[in-house]
Amino acid sequence: MPAKVILGTQWGDEGKGKITDLTADEAEMVVRFQGGNNAGHTIVIDGKTFKLHLVPSGILRKDTTSVVGNGVVLDPAAFLKELDQLKEGNVEMGQLKISDRLHIIMPYHRTIDGLEEAAKGNLAAGTTKRGIGPCYSDKTARFGLRMCDLMDPEAFMHKLKAAYPLKAGYIKALGGDIEQTMDEIFEEYMALADRLRPYVCDVSVLINDALDQGKNVLFEGAQGTHLDIDHGVYPYGTSSSTVTGGCLIGTGIGPKRLDKVIGIVKAYTSRVGTGPFPTELFDSVGEHIADKGGEFGTTTGRRRRVGWLDLVMVEYAVRVNGLDSLVITKSDVLAGMDEIKIATHYTLDGKDIHHFPASMAQVAKCVPQYHTMAGWPDLKKEEWDAIASKGRDGLPAGLAAYITFIEANLKVPVEIVSYGPGREENIYL
Repeated sequence: MPAKVILGTQWGDEGKGKITDLTADEAEMVVRFQGGNNAGHTIVIDGKTFKLHLVPSGILRKDTTSVVGNGVVLDPAAFLKELDQLKEGNVEMGQLKISDRLHIIMPYHRTIDGLEEAAKGNLAAGTTKRGIGPCYSDKTARFGLRMCDLMDPEAFMHKLKAAYPLKAGYIKALGGDIEQTMDEIFEEYMALADRLRPYVCDVSVLINDALDQGKNVLFEGAQGTHLDIDHGVYPYGTSSSTVTGGCLIGTGIGPKRLDKVIGIVKAYTSRVGTGPFPTELFDSVGEHIADKGGEFGTTTGRRRRVGWLDLVMVEYAVRVNGLDSLVITKSDVLAGMDEIKIATHYTLDGKDIHHFPASMAQVAKCVPQYHTMAGWPDLKKEEWDAIASKGRDGLPAGLAAYITFIEANLKVPVEIVSYGPGREENIYL
């Protein structure tokens, strides 16, 4: 299967980076198709931790080409800083390519991001204030500056002259001040352009050529399905399309190119940011899961909100993404608990509902209905490793029942259960 997509089924932070890195072992190309440096993938290799935000996870494999697709919004300085950090870590990197069609985050986008969040009040999404949303807004409003513009000083200045006074006026209306002059921005970005130039190309041609040659190509998403601009918890999500359709738009390939869509499911639910969260835990159980799971955002460092696994959420992700299989991560975090709950449906105004509502006012009123199951023992790493050597037959009874229940309810097979952050800590079913 030469073309696979890896997506998050919840609110992000499901462990996509680890599974992308794992799957990239067979891939000759790894492509990131949406989001910006508001995303974060943590990968642990031989005890060494790498935190990636813009650079695709395939970069950690020297024989892999890593591609940043046109659906990504790229902060040039942040991207180059990340590359420098990887080089300082003596990472033997593969090839790297950037789409000439992707949109560039400008300094005024970051300023606007913070001011807009403050102005939204209780509708604020809890953004990272890195300028992601305002950059996507300019893309849609056709005021954006793209990588191909950055490669052409005359074109870049022409578009900057049109955008700058509008952005300065908008910032002033929001009670702020634009921090740099137009000429200062131009000089800063021209210096960045010189460093980026070797990586820039038409990635649609690059990816389609690779697929034509029968090469294995892996597409990785950032964030998760329920942060999608159309299918997520609007307005508390992100500004890009995090679902399978976003992969096609964000890279320049057709739907018939895809062979397999893999959904990553954390064994419980977590999120950073505001908005309703039906299964959220506010008790000592929630504190225990958050502490044991190390639930702090890769990008923000903020403590994540946690709750029980919500199959209503995951069913939605299965449906809109066309998932072929699931990977369950962080099964070890729930280990040692006497009982574990899974939300199978909600009640809303006295009625059972089995599909995730569009209205956040309704989601806020949804009461999760739980199925309670026995837990599984808290095992040492060597015990987990022994289980991994046996596959499904070696699973502890409680974990086996948990996986079977998920499969039966979602009608999608689980192919991997992850029990730690390491590249090797996986049970193949």
